[in-house]
Amino acid sequence: MDGTFDELGDLDPKVKAYIESLQNDITALDAKNHQWESRYEQLAEEYRLLIYKRFVRSSEKGETDELQASLFEEAETNATAEVPQAADEVTVKSHKRTKVGRKPLDEKLPRIEILHDISDEEKRCACGHELTRIRDEVSERLQVIPEQIYVERHVRPLYACKNCEGSGDEERPAVRVAPAPPSIIPGSIVTSGLLAFILVNKFCDHLPFYRQEQRFERIGVGISRQDMSNWTIGAYRKLGPLLELMRQEILKGPLIQMDETPLQVLNESERADTTKSYMWLARGGPPRSPLVLYTYRTTRSGKQAREFLGDYHGYLQTDGYAEYDRAIEDRTDVIHVGCWAHARRKFFEASKASKTAGAAHEGLKYIQELYRIESELRAQSLADEQFAERRRALAQPNLEKLHAWLEKKALTMVPSSLTGKAVHYTLGQWEKLIRYLEAPYLKPDTNDAENAIRPFVLGRKNWLFAGSPAGADASCAIYSLIETAKQNDLDPYAYLHYVFERVPSAETEEHWRELLPQNIGSKKLQEFILAAVR
Repeated sequence: MDGTFDELGDLDPKVKAYIESLQNDITALDAKNHQWESRYEQLAEEYRLLIYKRFVRSSEKGETDELQASLFEEAETNATAEVPQAADEVTVKSHKRTKVGRKPLDEKLPRIEILHDISDEEKRCACGHELTRIRDEVSERLQVIPEQIYVERHVRPLYACKNCEGSGDEERPAVRVAPAPPSIIPGSIVTSGLLAFILVNKFCDHLPFYRQEQRFERIGVGISRQDMSNWTIGAYRKLGPLLELMRQEILKGPLIQMDETPLQVLNESERADTTKSYMWLARGGPPRSPLVLYTYRTTRSGKQAREFLGDYHGYLQTDGYAEYDRAIEDRTDVIHVGCWAHARRKFFEASKASKTAGAAHEGLKYIQELYRIESELRAQSLADEQFAERRRALAQPNLEKLHAWLEKKALTMVPSSLTGKAVHYTLGQWEKLIRYLEAPYLKPDTNDAENAIRPFVLGRKNWLFAGSPAGADASCAIYSLIETAKQNDLDPYAYLHYVFERVPSAETEEHWRELLPQNIGSKKLQEFILAAVR
């Protein structure tokens, strides 16, 4: 008897009905059991991934050792592989030996020459002739002087006439004095150098104001955290024209990358302090002189992206967050580009958490090949058209193979598994993912934007929240300047110092435009800092 009703013979109908009921129950239990097994495997994968993230260093670098990687491949990928035979000799691939030695000190650092010379007596040879200086033996050591703090005493003599007490020149004041020097925060003790120092400590080195307050106390300077907060907001209110110029420059560029991250802001109107707000980031502008702009908003809705983009036309590159699609769903002048880093991350996580990680490793190999092509071509400094043409020719065949592999895997992989999620995510984003081949200034991912928003995420672990909406807006302004400076290879402290020094006297749009990073350059900043410390 194989369980079919045809072989049950002329059993009583009640018995047949009972047997049919039992078989239906067995079928339902089998389905339920399969469902629970799938759920168990899904939770087990998620647990293994959490353990990996908690205790293992985060890195998405691929395996370079093919023999090691083959241990994780599925049986189907190794079915035709030949087992290597034992040999008496082993061939070792040649490699370049990294030169061992101390990294030279940056040429941009100022240098003070200290001469260690021999005495005049030793400069005379036994034959009576003067020794000739043939060369110099030079060694360099790095010296550090702790923060040098001093008080600038701005003295403005007052003049008056004792003879007529000013009555002889009614058109001019009786008491005359030079105008007060402009200041980023009038009426305060803060200078542009001190303000830049405080803000770089917090927004670049993640040192909260209360810790800086303690540092100042140790050297006998009383600067409260409240003072520092007020100065930050005061500086932000002066930077409006510069921030607006940065926004306009970003919208003029051919590409905008966007990202967002949570932020807790206290004292928001009609919102609980535990309510989640968001910091939005846009990176764009001239491809060789990119700008970064942070914006604080209370929601993660695509409305924020739509409002920022305005009448922008060009490429928008983001991760797979659906709100970006909604923000431009009715736009034909904005072309949405995907991010391969997010697709790669899903395969990477699946490779670390899944019992059958072979498929995840295979998917990673395809994606890593795209990055290898990108890296090698960009290292060649090709002309834009030549770079785009060669990248398309090399990457397109690999993309076609990857797409065919994804479609095949989508039919067999459990959608709820980590590998299944990676496969379906990549297929769902496919049209956006392959668009990076359309222009030379497009890259496979949004890593540049993620690198710009990462300092904020790291800083958030130290200061946890913004004390007010005004504080959040001020943080956006300072982060925008600092990260823009980094994107243009400028020292953040020097750039802030330079900007704060000139903001009080900026009157025209041309004055403000001169403060954009692409109009300054590292040489001008270096000369400015050297002049400031003299």
